Amino acid sequence: MCNLYRMTKTVDEVAKLFAVEPDRGANFVAEVYPGYTGLVVESGRARAMTWGFPLVLTGRHGQKLKPKPVTNAREDKLHTAFWRDSFAHRRCLVPVSQWAEPEGESGQMTRTWYSLPDSEVMAIAALWRPSAEWGDCYSLVMVDSSRQMAEVHDRMPVLLQPGDQARWVRGSPDEAFALCRTWPGELVVERTRDRWVGGGTVPRQEPLL
Repeated sequence: MCNLYRMTKTVDEVAKLFAVEPDRGANFVAEVYPGYTGLVVESGRARAMTWGFPLVLTGRHGQKLKPKPVTNAREDKLHTAFWRDSFAHRRCLVPVSQWAEPEGESGQMTRTWYSLPDSEVMAIAALWRPSAEWGDCYSLVMVDSSRQMAEVHDRMPVLLQPGDQARWVRGSPDEAFALCRTWPGELVVERTRDRWVGGGTVPRQEPLL
């Protein structure tokens, strides 16, 4: 699952690429982690939202714990209660320069970055919703990995061709679901010596039932 990505373009550059209006007050970061603010293309605007749907957990004694950001939605879970309404009514695009996965032995994991050849920005299929905890928030949609990254992780983001972006956002749920497929083309793979977040710890994702 993707828990780190880069977005190195400005809001004006993204708005121009996606032919939408820029929210020039958008505050987002270049390296986006769970719970951080990223740039989203939604309803004809490029604007900022929090990365991750809040999952409110309950402690042993019934107390409410701090919400955890659920940053990825598996395509085989899109029709479950947690995602269903957002998938039917609130689909969006997330512009991404590169996404990263941890590679290597536990405690020594490094960042391996993925991107598309000859493309400065990818459009990843995503969902969004308003939340009481963090305001508007989003989650990326995941499918089975392509052969180029299967040894590192078994899931990857849904990458959309330019001609499929409008269908993802405005098409019927059936039309959108048909776009949830593994990227068939080549990926640019950049292996680094940079340590993964937290000294090699992969951020924990709570299972969705």
